[in-house]
Amino acid sequence: MGLIKFLKEKFGKKKDATTDKYEQGMEKSRKSFSSKLNNLSHKYKKVNQEYFEEVEEILIEADVGINLTLKVIESVLEKSKKERISDPEEINEVLMDELFAGYMDKGEYQNDLKFYEDRPTVLLVVGVNGVGKTTSIAKLAYRYINQGKKVMLAAADTFRAGAKEQLQTWANRLGIEIVTGADNADPASVAYDAAYKAKRENVDLLIVDTAGRLQTKNNLMAELAKIKRVISKEIEDAPQDTFLIIDATTGQNGVVQAKAFAEVTSLTGVVITKMDGTSKGGIILAIRDCLGVPVRFIGLGEKMDDLEEFDLEKYLYALCVGDKE
Repeated sequence: MGLIKFLKEKFGKKKDATTDKYEQGMEKSRKSFSSKLNNLSHKYKKVNQEYFEEVEEILIEADVGINLTLKVIESVLEKSKKERISDPEEINEVLMDELFAGYMDKGEYQNDLKFYEDRPTVLLVVGVNGVGKTTSIAKLAYRYINQGKKVMLAAADTFRAGAKEQLQTWANRLGIEIVTGADNADPASVAYDAAYKAKRENVDLLIVDTAGRLQTKNNLMAELAKIKRVISKEIEDAPQDTFLIIDATTGQNGVVQAKAFAEVTSLTGVVITKMDGTSKGGIILAIRDCLGVPVRFIGLGEKMDDLEEFDLEKYLYALCVGDKE
């Protein structure tokens, strides 16, 4: 059974609230990607070179990325010749299989954070201005508060005007503690104070907002290294995770950002925001292919509970099938 048929069987007949949210949040991406593939399969009775050229164009326009697109097309071509597949719908099945396999070949991943009884879990959050970093931090905090976790924020993005105030506003709304410092203070000192306090107050999760000044990579690398170092002095084996926030609407520029941040710090996950506002749904596959880093959460709307754990099967179902069922 091909992947598309499998997804139809799994999600088409019985949907849950999360599947519905994926469908709604990825409507623009689905119309751009799946609809074009379907139209293409009706345009050609048999696949040929022109068919594959048009598939290549669809993948690139969906922000799957040139490198991954070329790899997938080459693999599909090889399989179609070997197994003598000429039906366009069958080729589309093979295409989806390849996209799924390519993501999984990069290794297993766990979306949710790991918690400990004897110490706080620490999550560093990085990302350039304007990608939804502060809002994503608030949504992550909201998620774990609703799971009964005690959450604390640390405003270590001390150089960006208004960053501390924005995070303070969210902390007030959520009813949780926040540790701040003076404007232009050493970010590591804020992180240290937060780690000290979190450990003594039995906090389950400390989320540290850090700067995203990509134009000064060396400074950023040193800053993040220092933050990790001072936190580890207070909390053993911390931080456990570093998430990069990427705005889906930025397309391939988001992939460029991901590469740049991967050069300055060890990323354990990516959070994709504003997926509901773009037709470029392939960015998730492109980032995984380029960095090997999994997407851990995906923003499918503006509400606080619209940040969902990333589910590859539900993502591909929403991208390729969705409300056609």
